[in-house]
Amino acid sequence: MKDIKDIIKFIIGFLPWILFLFISGHTLVSLEHAIIICLLASILTGYSALRKRFILQWGTLAFFVICAVVVNLMENMFVIKHMGIFSNGFLAAIVWFTVLTGKPFTLQYAREEIPEEKWNEPSLIKGCNFMAVVWGCLMTFSMLVAVFKAFNPGMFPEKTYFDVSLTTIAVGIIFTQLYKNIKRKRTAN
Repeated sequence: MKDIKDIIKFIIGFLPWILFLFISGHTLVSLEHAIIICLLASILTGYSALRKRFILQWGTLAFFVICAVVVNLMENMFVIKHMGIFSNGFLAAIVWFTVLTGKPFTLQYAREEIPEEKWNEPSLIKGCNFMAVVWGCLMTFSMLVAVFKAFNPGMFPEKTYFDVSLTTIAVGIIFTQLYKNIKRKRTAN
């Protein structure tokens, strides 16, 4: 039961990005609607995390605010045309920023589940950093797939790119849960 609760909690952290993947569509109108919906979702589902200054939530909110301005208000066609690169690249940048600053986004989530006296344990920080690096690699991979798509239009059906993006997120969630379970078992022994 705890595993399911952890997975749901993690999905909620990425919910605006997952929604964006599903509802951004293939028209300017669907993209504009998706941006507003995801902007609202980032506030509604991330309110608590925003108050706690979670970097992932603030980065997510910043992305959708920027998109609302650049896409919805300015209708910048370059950004619109390359939204897959920008969205995946921005998410990858958020994750890598947390790693490079020594504050992996996964650590903020982990600290919600453990007593404060364990917050600075080297093994916790190392494990959270490792998970964030894996997520950074996954998001960078998604961005590179979007770059490939931009330079090779029509090479694969649109559904292929969607499936790759969704699979990348699923792999990240499964990896995170498996890694956490392994670390918990090691700590318990």
